[in-house]
Amino acid sequence: MKKKRELLKTPVRHIDITSFDATPIIEQMGGMSFTARDLAAAAGIYDRMLAERKCGIILTIAGSTSAAGCMQIYVDMVRNNMVDAIVATGATIVDMDFFEALGFRHYQGTPFVDDKLLRKLYIDRIYDTYIDEEELQACDKTIQAIADGLPRRPHSSREFIREMGRYLTRHAVKKESLVQTAFEQDVPIFCPAFSDSSAGFGLVLHQVKHPQEHLSIDSVKDFRELTQIKIKAGTTGLLMIGGGVPKNFAQDTVVCAEILGKEVPMHKYAVQITVADVRDGACSSSTLKEANSWGKVDSSCEQMVFAEATSVLPLLASYAWNRGNWRKRTPRRFARLFKD
Repeated sequence: MKKKRELLKTPVRHIDITSFDATPIIEQMGGMSFTARDLAAAAGIYDRMLAERKCGIILTIAGSTSAAGCMQIYVDMVRNNMVDAIVATGATIVDMDFFEALGFRHYQGTPFVDDKLLRKLYIDRIYDTYIDEEELQACDKTIQAIADGLPRRPHSSREFIREMGRYLTRHAVKKESLVQTAFEQDVPIFCPAFSDSSAGFGLVLHQVKHPQEHLSIDSVKDFRELTQIKIKAGTTGLLMIGGGVPKNFAQDTVVCAEILGKEVPMHKYAVQITVADVRDGACSSSTLKEANSWGKVDSSCEQMVFAEATSVLPLLASYAWNRGNWRKRTPRRFARLFKD
């Protein structure tokens, strides 16, 4: 029987979009067909968001791209002023990014493995990627420790993640995490389903320890705060990796603003990278043209890219980085809208 250290021996390496120039291949893909041309169009739309100086850019992330090697892409986007707010799954932020900031790693594995063996060894599997469950539980307890030190009241996930970033400025083993970089750049991160992650276990531990008076996560406050960002930004663009709750949450800010009596434009730009089938009507698969019928996305400048994100996101992001329009943008620092 294989030992744990034999399976956890090859760490996932995160791709560096600044180390290569995808401009030539994206430009040539624009003359092709199928997904290649869709990707070229999407890269062009993202570059237009960056070129329009008053456009607030919201990045949404669902799925396991961070564990699979795209983590540094998101960090570079924040550090280089290529995104102004983030909406993500709890797993993306906590189980993957914060987890690695604590000094832990994700490992290359295989889907062709005995999962009963992995369970005995306390190894969790994300398709062909392995995580040490004991290290995840250390992450859970770190979340508990952060919660124990905060005021016992409802917090938005943005508030709590900001405190995670503050914690990392003092305790990070890996210094360049998304959570810490976003904290330092005043880029707010929202996780509407925050408890569906390692954070959930940590917060349960916190509430069990403090049953009468404890911290909780207020997802309604999340929605209100993100809508405040949409109202403040006015013109906005969406770059959506995967779908699910983050995608719909970001899109719904237009409708929420309207309900609050504020006239805001639909999201002017939108790109979604997904492998979801469009026929079941779920949030992950609904097309951006469909979102236009809800008053969420302007259909004049949108692009669906039906591809697995780790294969196309590095090209799109490298193209936008090398084009350099991010250099002309003024940081929006939307986190400063809120007094924590």
